[in-house]
Amino acid sequence: MTKIFVYEYLTGGGIDPEFADPGSLADLSALIVEGRVMRDALVAALRELDGVHVSFATSRFETLAAGGAHCMAAPGESMTAFVARAAREHDYAWVVAPECDGLLLRFHDAVGTVRWLGCTKEAIRVASSKSASAACFAAHGIATTPALEPGDTAARHADRWVVKPDDGAGGLDTVVYESFADACAEYDARAAAARNPVLQAWVEGEPLSLSLICHGDAAELVSINRQQIGLSGGASGDAARIVEFDGVLVDQIDRRSDMGRTLDTLAQRVARAIPGLCGFVGIDVVWHPQRGPVVIEVNPRLTVAFAGLSAARGSALTRALLSAHGVRIERSGAPRVNAPALEVRS
Repeated sequence: MTKIFVYEYLTGGGIDPEFADPGSLADLSALIVEGRVMRDALVAALRELDGVHVSFATSRFETLAAGGAHCMAAPGESMTAFVARAAREHDYAWVVAPECDGLLLRFHDAVGTVRWLGCTKEAIRVASSKSASAACFAAHGIATTPALEPGDTAARHADRWVVKPDDGAGGLDTVVYESFADACAEYDARAAAARNPVLQAWVEGEPLSLSLICHGDAAELVSINRQQIGLSGGASGDAARIVEFDGVLVDQIDRRSDMGRTLDTLAQRVARAIPGLCGFVGIDVVWHPQRGPVVIEVNPRLTVAFAGLSAARGSALTRALLSAHGVRIERSGAPRVNAPALEVRS
């Protein structure tokens, strides 16, 4: 029997709502819902596999049915210590956590490479920074939106600009400006407060995400998804508008279409540009009317799209992800290292 521990940061006790900023509680609640959707989908998918025993992290704010294999941190135990302890009690650990503040990197170190089901530490490090990943893509000739400096006069040629955390996730704290001066003022204010911002041109077009299974420099494009992203604040002439993420619709574009083949080629190029991407990886893309696909960021971990894909693809997707990590689950319960099988075509 292969034992796998699933840890999702928000539902696993990473943030205590009682101590959260009251102004951010609505955003936090929405993220917790997304986290629970990902966690529950992953746990359910793993439980469908013969020879797998799965347990998952929860917190004191969640009431679960009796009999579930779940665990939580001890009083006073840090999250990294808890995850490290739980990982040692399992064969593998599958962690879903945001990249902000180095969280995903710290959990990688806590679990250790042998038990880690995810991207390598260096791949996480590059993908965790929007500015670093944009520079990486530009160096490989991949269309992207580079980080800008407030004093860059060439940056004024864009129509709109966005200020967001360089290591943020989920569209949090992301604001679009019609005025370059206003965007620069916001960037400077965040930088002065050590909030690690990035300033970029806002890319107009259709927001998409690509769901991949990666291993080495190989990648299979599993699904092309449409992201439901809007801008709050009323009329487009408003000085600042907040980016709002309302979910994702999976499998929206045929991978065999002209658009699908273009995005498939892009996915392969991104996988080669960031060595060490492994398992489930998400790429956020905007399809610009003239430029075509522009890469916004890479998520080196499970994304909310996994839930819809898992429901549609069944155990084949989960097996392919485990195979990408060199793990094959036998009916006898004995894990073995095997060549990755990346094909999950519907």
